[in-house]
Amino acid sequence: MIEFTEFPKVARLRREVVITEKLDGTNAAVVVTDEGEVFAQSRTLMITPQTDNHGFANWVYANAKALAEQLGAGVHFGEWWGMGIQRKYNLTQKRFSLFNVHMWHTESPDYQCVEAPLCFVVPTIAMLDKFDTNLIDKALADLKVHGSYASEGFMNPEGIVIFHSQNSALFKVTYEYDETGKGDRAREYEKKK
Repeated sequence: MIEFTEFPKVARLRREVVITEKLDGTNAAVVVTDEGEVFAQSRTLMITPQTDNHGFANWVYANAKALAEQLGAGVHFGEWWGMGIQRKYNLTQKRFSLFNVHMWHTESPDYQCVEAPLCFVVPTIAMLDKFDTNLIDKALADLKVHGSYASEGFMNPEGIVIFHSQNSALFKVTYEYDETGKGDRAREYEKKK
C-alpha cells in the first residue's frame, strides 16, 4: 500500500523582509525555562563554564537571575561578539545581541536592548514591504559605505541577514566568501597546504 505524501505549501516571495547587520562573532542563545532556570548554548550544543565558548556561558551564569527576569521564558538566540571574537569590532568588551528585532527594541545609538539592558539587539538596516533584490543589494552597499551600525566607526562589517516573513527563513549575504562560505574556504586552504 502506498501512503499519501502531501506537498508542502509554497511561500510567497513578495512579502515583508527585514534586513539586519550580520555580526561576526559566535552564535549563542540564552535558554530560560518556565521555572526560571537559565542555561547557555552555542549554535550546536549546550555549554557550561567548563565547556565555554568565548566566555559566553560564564557571562550567562554570572547574570542568570537578571537574564531570566529581563528575557523571560524561551530560547533567546543572538550573537556573542566583540573583544577577542572574530572581527573584534574595536571593542574592549563582549556583547550579546539578540536576533529577534520584532520582539526586542532599542533606542540607543549602540543598540542596547530596552527590555533587557544586559543585551543588545542586532541593528535593523531596512524593513521592506516586499522581497526586492535591488533594495537588498542597496542595503548591503550602504552598510559597506557606513561601516558597522553595531560598532560605530568599525569599517569592516561582515554583511547582512535577510529575514523573510512569509516562511520565517533567514538568508545571509557577506562581503567575503559569499559564494563558498567560511567552511568551504577553510577546506580549500587545508587542501593547498
